[in-house]
Amino acid sequence: MDVLRPPLIRIGGRVYRKNLIQEQAFPHEEEEDFCAGPGDCADEPCDAFVVEETERGFQCRVEVPSPLYKYIIGKKGETKKRLEMETRTSISIPKPGVEGEIVITGQHRSGVISARTRIDVLLDSFRKKQPFTHFLSFALNQPAIQEKFLQFKEEVLEKCSKDHGISSSLFQNPAKLHLTLGTLVLLNEQEIQKACDLLQRCKEDFVDQITGGQPLSVEVAGVEYMNDDPAMTDVLYAKVHMKDGSDRLQMVADQLVERFVASGLMLKEWDRVKLHATVMNTLFRKDPTEERNNTMTGKSSSKERESFNGQNILKLFENFHFGEVQLDSVRLSQRFSSDASGYYATSGQL
Repeated sequence: MDVLRPPLIRIGGRVYRKNLIQEQAFPHEEEEDFCAGPGDCADEPCDAFVVEETERGFQCRVEVPSPLYKYIIGKKGETKKRLEMETRTSISIPKPGVEGEIVITGQHRSGVISARTRIDVLLDSFRKKQPFTHFLSFALNQPAIQEKFLQFKEEVLEKCSKDHGISSSLFQNPAKLHLTLGTLVLLNEQEIQKACDLLQRCKEDFVDQITGGQPLSVEVAGVEYMNDDPAMTDVLYAKVHMKDGSDRLQMVADQLVERFVASGLMLKEWDRVKLHATVMNTLFRKDPTEERNNTMTGKSSSKERESFNGQNILKLFENFHFGEVQLDSVRLSQRFSSDASGYYATSGQL
């Protein structure tokens, strides 16, 4: 890391710099230290959260999912002790696995603000390292689409089986064909409910206005690849576009992601949502149980991928017609799950 250009972290309208520190690695545990910038938040007013005055001083409550408690506690409680000592506060954390609020108390308001700010920065950093748990999706698993997808799979294996890396294990599960708009890390029921509530507000605020309250008629046709070299393909996807030639589907996708990013429930990864339906992915080859999900998560897999030669597929199936579909709902889908239809279990939808 360039010490003159440290990474910046944005939380609640403020910008913090992440300092370079000497780290000691522990199995399954990580610790990082941060400093607010450009000045210490303790020296300036902060209205991003509520600090209450009590008989003994001041306190601040922060809702934290239980899976993140360990990052505030640290190995043998060292992180918590350091925070308390440096901010002259007391930090009360619920028992592991018990959902609740972390309570920061101290005699000085500035110390409570400083502790809260540092906890927010810690949590933001470690939340980004969590694998995503949910994603916003349009289902593309209608029977007609599944039938055409299976035809596509059969023809690819028949005509391109001799091409490097082509095998049946590369193909998506037809029951889980979908468009992914964005991924989320939701670590408890409260966060899931927050995402569901936001989804409904989006429907009222702009989705119905864009769609006119009617399903979006789209066509799934043609294939394209993700990386630069078609001879070394990792992901092949079907292209999706509105039948009327409008950009309404793109508008809905972009505005949904923009709203979820603004709420803090989703990380901004791209300027625009890439509308596509993954049909072949080399991640599926390594592990048949691997999540057959959209690859646009901004994170690379730690698994070694064996690419395939997609040149002939792109030539032979350039205009393959998977079908037409009416998109009538956006779903908050749960990763590593299935419902009665074989699609991902839905936590909420609009």
